[in-house]
Amino acid sequence: MISITVNGQLHHIDADPNMPLLWAIRDLIGLTGTKFGCGAAQCGACTVHLNGEAVRSCVTKVSRAAGQKVVTIEGLSANNNHPLQLAWNEMNVPQCGYCQSGQLMSAAVLLRENPNPTDQDIDDAMSGNICRCGTYQRVRAAIHKAAAMQAEGAKI
Repeated sequence: MISITVNGQLHHIDADPNMPLLWAIRDLIGLTGTKFGCGAAQCGACTVHLNGEAVRSCVTKVSRAAGQKVVTIEGLSANNNHPLQLAWNEMNVPQCGYCQSGQLMSAAVLLRENPNPTDQDIDDAMSGNICRCGTYQRVRAAIHKAAAMQAEGAKI
Protein backbone atom coordinates (compact mmCIF):
# COMPACT_ATOMS: atom_id res chain seq x y z
CA MET A 1 0.00 0.00 0.00
CA ILE A 2 1.32 3.42 -0.97
CA SER A 3 0.05 6.57 0.75
CA ILE A 4 0.03 9.88 -1.11
CA THR A 5 -1.78 13.12 -0.51
CA VAL A 6 -3.48 14.40 -3.64
CA ASN A 7 -5.15 17.80 -3.54
CA GLY A 8 -5.11 17.71 0.25
CA GLN A 9 -6.74 14.29 0.55
CA LEU A 10 -4.80 11.25 1.75
CA HIS A 11 -5.10 8.21 -0.51
CA HIS A 12 -3.90 4.68 0.22
CA ILE A 13 -3.42 2.95 -3.10
CA ASP A 14 -2.51 -0.58 -3.97
CA ALA A 15 -0.06 0.00 -6.80
CA ASP A 16 3.23 -1.30 -8.11
CA PRO A 17 5.86 1.19 -6.85
CA ASN A 18 7.07 1.55 -10.45
CA MET A 19 3.64 2.58 -11.77
CA PRO A 20 3.73 6.07 -13.27
CA LEU A 21 2.11 8.62 -10.97
CA LEU A 22 -0.13 9.62 -13.89
CA TRP A 23 -1.90 6.26 -13.90
CA ALA A 24 -2.27 6.23 -10.12
CA ILE A 25 -3.89 9.67 -10.31
CA ARG A 26 -6.17 8.83 -13.22
CA ASP A 27 -6.96 5.14 -12.81
CA LEU A 28 -6.72 4.50 -9.09
CA ILE A 29 -7.71 7.87 -7.61
CA GLY A 30 -10.09 8.84 -10.42
CA LEU A 31 -8.87 12.36 -11.24
CA THR A 32 -8.81 12.63 -15.01
CA GLY A 33 -7.81 16.27 -15.53
CA THR A 34 -4.14 15.31 -15.83
CA LYS A 35 -3.64 14.05 -19.39
CA PHE A 36 -1.49 11.41 -21.02
CA GLY A 37 0.32 12.91 -23.97
CA CYS A 38 3.59 11.31 -24.97
CA GLY A 39 4.58 9.04 -22.08
CA ALA A 40 8.17 10.27 -22.32
CA ALA A 41 8.11 13.59 -20.38
CA GLN A 42 8.40 15.57 -23.61
CA CYS A 43 5.00 17.25 -24.06
CA GLY A 44 3.95 18.48 -20.60
CA ALA A 45 0.30 17.37 -20.76
CA CYS A 46 0.78 15.28 -17.60
CA THR A 47 2.33 18.03 -15.45
CA VAL A 48 1.37 18.01 -11.76
CA HIS A 49 2.96 19.54 -8.67
CA LEU A 50 4.96 17.29 -6.36
CA ASN A 51 5.71 19.21 -3.18
CA GLY A 52 5.24 22.42 -5.13
CA GLU A 53 7.46 21.57 -8.08
CA ALA A 54 6.22 20.83 -11.59
CA VAL A 55 6.89 17.20 -12.53
CA ARG A 56 5.91 15.04 -15.48
CA SER A 57 3.66 12.43 -13.92
CA CYS A 58 4.01 10.05 -16.88
CA VAL A 59 7.60 9.27 -15.88
CA THR A 60 7.43 9.92 -12.13
CA LYS A 61 7.13 6.64 -10.25
CA VAL A 62 4.32 6.50 -7.74
CA SER A 63 6.91 5.41 -5.16
CA ARG A 64 8.54 8.86 -5.48
CA ALA A 65 5.23 10.44 -4.45
CA ALA A 66 4.78 8.18 -1.41
CA GLY A 67 4.25 10.36 1.64
CA GLN A 68 4.43 13.48 -0.51
CA LYS A 69 1.94 16.17 -1.53
CA VAL A 70 0.63 16.09 -5.09
CA VAL A 71 -1.54 18.78 -6.63
CA THR A 72 -3.36 18.14 -9.89
CA ILE A 73 -5.32 20.56 -12.04
CA GLU A 74 -8.40 19.67 -9.98
CA GLY A 75 -6.60 20.97 -6.88
CA LEU A 76 -5.20 24.19 -8.35
CA SER A 77 -8.20 26.07 -6.94
CA ALA A 78 -11.42 25.19 -5.16
CA ASN A 79 -13.75 26.92 -7.61
CA ASN A 80 -11.71 27.28 -10.80
CA ASN A 81 -10.87 30.79 -9.63
CA HIS A 82 -7.09 30.66 -9.65
CA PRO A 83 -5.86 33.81 -11.45
CA LEU A 84 -4.40 31.63 -14.19
CA GLN A 85 -7.70 29.84 -14.71
CA LEU A 86 -9.53 33.16 -14.87
CA ALA A 87 -6.98 34.64 -17.26
CA TRP A 88 -7.01 31.49 -19.40
CA ASN A 89 -10.76 31.88 -19.80
CA GLU A 90 -10.67 35.63 -20.39
CA MET A 91 -7.94 35.33 -23.02
CA ASN A 92 -9.61 32.35 -24.74
CA VAL A 93 -6.43 30.30 -24.50
CA PRO A 94 -7.71 26.77 -25.13
CA GLN A 95 -8.44 25.60 -28.60
CA CYS A 96 -8.70 21.82 -28.36
CA GLY A 97 -7.81 22.07 -24.66
CA TYR A 98 -5.90 18.82 -24.33
CA CYS A 99 -2.64 20.39 -23.15
CA GLN A 100 -4.23 23.01 -20.95
CA SER A 101 -4.04 21.29 -17.56
CA GLY A 102 -0.30 20.78 -18.00
CA GLN A 103 0.13 24.33 -19.27
CA LEU A 104 -1.70 25.73 -16.24
CA MET A 105 0.29 23.64 -13.78
CA SER A 106 3.60 24.76 -15.31
CA ALA A 107 2.46 28.38 -15.39
CA ALA A 108 1.43 28.22 -11.71
CA VAL A 109 4.97 27.29 -10.69
CA LEU A 110 6.36 30.03 -12.93
CA LEU A 111 4.20 32.71 -11.31
CA ARG A 112 4.94 31.45 -7.82
CA GLU A 113 8.67 31.71 -8.50
CA ASN A 114 8.55 34.81 -10.69
CA PRO A 115 5.47 36.98 -10.10
CA ASN A 116 6.36 39.42 -12.91
CA PRO A 117 7.79 37.37 -15.77
CA THR A 118 9.02 38.82 -19.04
CA ASP A 119 8.06 37.30 -22.39
CA GLN A 120 11.41 35.49 -22.38
CA ASP A 121 10.83 34.18 -18.85
CA ILE A 122 7.47 32.81 -19.95
CA ASP A 123 8.85 31.30 -23.14
CA ASP A 124 11.66 29.63 -21.21
CA ALA A 125 9.42 28.29 -18.44
CA MET A 126 6.74 27.05 -20.82
CA SER A 127 9.03 25.64 -23.52
CA GLY A 128 8.47 22.08 -22.30
CA ASN A 129 4.70 22.29 -22.79
CA ILE A 130 3.65 21.48 -26.32
CA CYS A 131 0.39 22.80 -27.72
CA ARG A 132 -0.63 21.05 -30.93
CA CYS A 133 -2.97 23.93 -31.75
CA GLY A 134 -0.23 26.56 -31.40
CA THR A 135 -1.90 28.82 -28.83
CA TYR A 136 1.46 29.96 -27.45
CA GLN A 137 0.76 33.68 -27.90
CA ARG A 138 -2.50 33.34 -25.97
CA VAL A 139 -0.72 31.32 -23.26
CA ARG A 140 1.83 34.10 -22.89
CA ALA A 141 -0.87 36.79 -22.79
CA ALA A 142 -2.83 34.86 -20.16
CA ILE A 143 0.24 34.45 -17.97
CA HIS A 144 0.86 38.20 -18.15
CA LYS A 145 -2.83 38.78 -17.30
CA ALA A 146 -2.63 36.40 -14.31
CA ALA A 147 0.56 38.12 -13.13
CA ALA A 148 -1.27 41.46 -13.25
CA MET A 149 -4.23 39.97 -11.35
CA GLN A 150 -1.82 38.61 -8.74
CA ALA A 151 -0.15 42.02 -8.42
CA GLU A 152 -3.61 43.52 -7.81
CA GLY A 153 -4.15 41.13 -4.92
CA ALA A 154 -5.57 37.95 -6.42
CA LYS A 155 -4.27 34.89 -4.56
CA ILE A 156 -2.10 32.35 -6.35
